[in-house]
Amino acid sequence: MFLFGNKNLSFIIIGLGNPGLMYEGTRHNVGFRAIDYIAKRENQKIEMSKFNSFCKKITLNDCNVLLMKPQTFMNLSGEAVFRAVKFYKIPPEQLIVLVDDVNFEIGKIRIRRSGSAGGHNGLKSIIEFLGSDEFTRIKIGVGTKPDYFSDLADWVLSK
Repeated sequence: MFLFGNKNLSFIIIGLGNPGLMYEGTRHNVGFRAIDYIAKRENQKIEMSKFNSFCKKITLNDCNVLLMKPQTFMNLSGEAVFRAVKFYKIPPEQLIVLVDDVNFEIGKIRIRRSGSAGGHNGLKSIIEFLGSDEFTRIKIGVGTKPDYFSDLADWVLSK
């Protein structure tokens, strides 16, 4: 059964995060929350499982897009993204990745058309699987790690 109808997509919008109740509401899952926000705004639900992800094909501003929340854990996000890219034959330039960033104050957003992973393991995984860093990333500030957190991972995985 073909789940998404035709393959004509303008973009794949990927929100990065970690699956499971343990990670809900954490800073690292801001990408998931952004995808949920888009879906809710469009009166849609992300409920289909494909490409090791929760997905929903929707129309935004007359463009067919796939909203995607990889369920492979952050460090392996590239695996799920690669499967969708291969299936839809979408070039990296038509990907938009929503990701947390500890270098920005909470809520600040920066858009980059390409570039390095900047130390983010989810972006690193996507770059490795695609063999390209030529995709748009929207970095969403989650605040810098306070001194009383000894480990950055503890900070991004806190609520």
